[in-house]
Amino acid sequence: MLSITGEPTLSDVRKGVQVARAAGCDLVIALGGGSAIDAGKAIAAMLTNDGELLDYLEIIGAGRVLTRPGAPFIAIPTTAGTGAEVTRNAVLASPEHRCKVSLRSPLLLPKVALVDPELTYSLSPAITARTGLDALTQLIEPYTCCRPNPMVDALCMEGIRRAARSLRAAWVEGGNRAAREDMCVASLFGGLALANAGLGAVHGLAASIGGRFPAPHGAVCAALLPVVMAANLRALRSRAPDSDALRRYDEVAQWLTREATATADDGVAWVSELVSELRIPKLRDYGMGEAHIAELAAKAAQASSMKANPIVLTGEELAEILQQAMG
Repeated sequence: MLSITGEPTLSDVRKGVQVARAAGCDLVIALGGGSAIDAGKAIAAMLTNDGELLDYLEIIGAGRVLTRPGAPFIAIPTTAGTGAEVTRNAVLASPEHRCKVSLRSPLLLPKVALVDPELTYSLSPAITARTGLDALTQLIEPYTCCRPNPMVDALCMEGIRRAARSLRAAWVEGGNRAAREDMCVASLFGGLALANAGLGAVHGLAASIGGRFPAPHGAVCAALLPVVMAANLRALRSRAPDSDALRRYDEVAQWLTREATATADDGVAWVSELVSELRIPKLRDYGMGEAHIAELAAKAAQASSMKANPIVLTGEELAEILQQAMG
């Protein structure tokens, strides 16, 4: 057995492979949040593929393609946020490179994903908040991204509605059965949506921050979400006023507020209020300061998630987002 105490690192995966081989394991089961599931994906893959982990990693490695199915892998999420049980990548931290990178392949998909809301009843309010807002982010970004499709649209619409009506309730009352089920469905749909459309600037920025500071991924996404939404709206209205993304942001606002006349700006205000109510820390609380903004903005501009943002944001716009989210 291997315990993952934070976001999985390259050394965690290497250790997991060693433990599995020493025990003669032919099956990998990951029980936990997105970090545990991503670690399980990578361990299962490296049990059957030749070479070293870095051979297959993007950015810091050789980027080779996995050629063999991994060991049979079962994912059992105990949080409702990342949807990692249905995504085709494993996000891994490399402290020595000060970044997070992905191992990507359709071969990483679990053989079985067991999603049971009862496993989330005991989550603390803080974990409920940050994982739930991560799930919401992973529904809003694919819906408003530059490469949506009808299947993803349907998943996002239903997922956003469920998260909007239930995240507060799950935060207040952890054993609320209906709310926990809604959040598990929202998380699952978010994973399916991002895997089939993409994400955006929230996750592009979160990748650079997560590689530099010991900050929970969901909390970073939550702090960034309303600020990025507002920045995207300003950029779209200024440089792409005919973009369909503007209509989509209006629709997101209507689903969030349950008001048929709500506008995109109402959606930003609703998310900002929720982030504040659920006591999400500012990025400064994790050690981020003015001196880090230029470096983080430059790294974020190169992140894979940024490619699906509804509009290309300038370096100055990314820096402004970080400044505002830093608090």
